[in-house]
Amino acid sequence: MNIPRISLIGAGPGDIELITLKGIKAIESADVILYDALANEELLAYAKPEAIKVYVGKRLGKYVYTQEQINYQLVQLALDYGHVVRLKGGDPFVFGRGFEEIEYVRSFNIPCEVISGVTSAIAAPASVGIPVTTRGYAESFWVITGTTKTGELSNDLRLAAQSTATVVVLMGMSKLDQICEIFTEYQKQETPVAIVQNGTRDNAKYLVGTIEDIGAKVKTQKLSNPAVIVIGEVVSLHPEYIETYLKEEIRTMRG
Repeated sequence: MNIPRISLIGAGPGDIELITLKGIKAIESADVILYDALANEELLAYAKPEAIKVYVGKRLGKYVYTQEQINYQLVQLALDYGHVVRLKGGDPFVFGRGFEEIEYVRSFNIPCEVISGVTSAIAAPASVGIPVTTRGYAESFWVITGTTKTGELSNDLRLAAQSTATVVVLMGMSKLDQICEIFTEYQKQETPVAIVQNGTRDNAKYLVGTIEDIGAKVKTQKLSNPAVIVIGEVVSLHPEYIETYLKEEIRTMRG
């Protein structure tokens, strides 16, 4: 009988080449894989032919399994089959409820390894040429969830809006208007914004704008989750932003 153990793996932001080598090796040795909606299914090709694959994703409030049921399955499948891989999008410790899962597993004295992944908070902006920090533009960055446990916006967003840092919001598209309202309260309606949908994937889409006009642009272009919202001066480095906004400013200055 195989010894029960769990590998909690970050699958990265979508591009299958952005998973770690350690993550691939864990998938290759797995007896069971529980994978999320944001984990690229192409990664399952690395699994053994006989490995059991279970989809446990959550999308737009629709759950195949509740979190409690996922926790239970992790333990039961490890006891029944041995090595269970829990494959989560991005990094499992960045709004992925990863710690809740390993805490539950370890309460049954089952060993659990955490294999970090590339977070979309950095990789999605980078995939379209936007750094989260760079000299002269941003000395730090915030990563904030757009959906807290209560369903409300995080209070941290108001603090972030008052800083000069880059603000990256995950799972926030349904609250984009509210987010923009908060920045507007602090007279930041001209702050550059980028939306990156399906960042690093073949079907990626993005647009750039400002706090003032990004909502209208999103509706016109029909961007939606999964997407990363990037707010801050670093977005002004993107060629499209320069073409759309900075050239207009130069023309205005020249009269």
